[in-house]
Amino acid sequence: MLLVGLAVGVDYCLFYIRRERDERRNGADPHRALLIAAQTSGRSIWISGLTVIVAMAGMFFTMDATFTSFGMATILVVATAVLGSLTVLPALLSALGDRVDAIKIPGLYRRRTEGRVWRWVLRVVLAKPLISTVVAVGVLAALAAPALDLRTKGESIEDVSPKQPIVQTMTAISRAFPAEVVPAEVVVKAQTVKGPRFEAALADFRRAAAASGQLREPIDVRVNPAGTVAVVSVGLAGNGSDRTSERAVETLRTTVAPGAFGKLAGATVAVTGDTAEGMDFNKRLTDSLPWVFGFVLGLAFLLLLVSFRSVVVAVTGVVLNLLSVAAAYGMLVFVFQYGHFESALDFKSGGGITNWMPLFLFIILFGLSMDYHVFVLSRIREGHDRGLATKQAVSEGIGRTAGVITSAAMVMVAVFALFATLPLISTKELGVGLAAAVLLDATIIRAVLLPAVMALLGDKNWWLPRWLNWLPAVAHDLPPAPAPQPL
Repeated sequence: MLLVGLAVGVDYCLFYIRRERDERRNGADPHRALLIAAQTSGRSIWISGLTVIVAMAGMFFTMDATFTSFGMATILVVATAVLGSLTVLPALLSALGDRVDAIKIPGLYRRRTEGRVWRWVLRVVLAKPLISTVVAVGVLAALAAPALDLRTKGESIEDVSPKQPIVQTMTAISRAFPAEVVPAEVVVKAQTVKGPRFEAALADFRRAAAASGQLREPIDVRVNPAGTVAVVSVGLAGNGSDRTSERAVETLRTTVAPGAFGKLAGATVAVTGDTAEGMDFNKRLTDSLPWVFGFVLGLAFLLLLVSFRSVVVAVTGVVLNLLSVAAAYGMLVFVFQYGHFESALDFKSGGGITNWMPLFLFIILFGLSMDYHVFVLSRIREGHDRGLATKQAVSEGIGRTAGVITSAAMVMVAVFALFATLPLISTKELGVGLAAAVLLDATIIRAVLLPAVMALLGDKNWWLPRWLNWLPAVAHDLPPAPAPQPL
C-alpha cells in the first residue's frame, strides 16, 4: 500500500507540474498555465486513476481474503492519490505560483523539454515504423519466451533468504529430527469415531494406502475428547510440493479416504495438509483467472474507448499492456525459476514462481502501466484535435512527454526495487517483476512500439464505428485563450 501509493502519487504530481511548467515556458500567465494543466494532465490523472482502480477491483473475483485485502488497500491509496492530485496539488501550485521553481538544484534543472536521446529514437522510429515494430515485438517476445515454461509453487521456509537466522534454525532442526515423508491429514467427522466400526475402517485405510504405492507410513490417529472427529495423518510420496505428492493427494481424496471412512454412519471425510492446501489455492486461482482477466481487460478497454473515442486506440492499449506483462513473466521465470542471479539477489531457486504472483502481477502491472499510456495518448489526441497529422501528433505528444515519463519510470523502478532487498522470495519476485515491467513499459513500449504502431496505422488510429457515436465526447483540446482586454 505504501509503495504503490508512492509510485502513483509521485507520477501524478510529475504529470501535473510538468504540464504547468511547459505552459509557463510557452508564455501563459500563471492562472492560464494552471488551468491548462488541470484540463489536460488533470483529466489524464482522473482517467488513469479510474483504470488503476478498475484493475485492482479484479482481485475481488478471486474470492480470497489476501487478494481482497490487497485490492481494497491499493484502491484506497490510488483513490487518495487521485483526490490529492486534483485538489491539494493545484491549490498549492496556485498559492506558490512561479515560486515552485524558486529553489533549483544545480546541474539538474534544465529548461529544455525534450531529451536528445528520445528525440533521436523517436525520429528513427517514425522514419522506419515497420522495422521498429518488428524489432520491438521481437525483443519483447524473446523476453517473454521463458514464460511458456512458467511453473507455480506454494510458499515455504525455503522461500526465505538462506542467510536469515530463522532459516538456519529450521535447517538445524531438520538435520537433528529428519522427516522421511511429508504428511497429509484425513479429517473424519461422524457420530462416533471409536469402537470396532471405526477400527475396521482404519484397517481398510491402512491396506488401501499401502496398495496405492503413493501413501506411506507412519499413519497416526488423533481423536477429539467427544469421540466425533478423528484426524488420520499419512505420509505422501514425493517432497510435498512436486507432482508426485499432488497425485498422492488426489488418490487419497478420490479413492482411499472415502472408500475406507465413507462407510461410517453420517461420516464426512476431508483431506488437508500443506500439499492439499497448495493444490486448493492453485485451483481457486485458476478458476478465477477467466473472471479476473475478463473483468480487467474488458473494463480497461471500455475506459480507453470512452476516453479517446477510438476502438483501435483501446485495442492497441490493451495489447501493448499485455506484451509488457508477458515480458515481465518471462524475466521472472528466467531469474527465479531458472535460478539466475541467485547470489546477487540473495535467494535460492525453488524451481517455480510463487503461486499467487502471476495473477497479482498482472493486475498491478496492467493498472500501473495505464499511467503512462493514458498520459501519452492524451497528448497525442490533443495534437490530433488541433488538426495535426497522426505522425506529427505522435511526434509532438511523445516528444513532449518523454522526459516526464522517464522521470516517473525512474521513481517507480527505484520504489519497486526496494522489494528485491527483502528476505522473502515472493517479495523479491514482486520487486523484480514490477521494476522490470515499468522499465520496459517506459522504454520499449511507449518510446518505440506505441509510436511505431500509431505511425503505421495513421488515421485508422481514430476509427470509431457509427453505431458508437453516442459515446460521450471527452474533450482533449485546450481551454480557449482569454479575450484581449480593450485599451
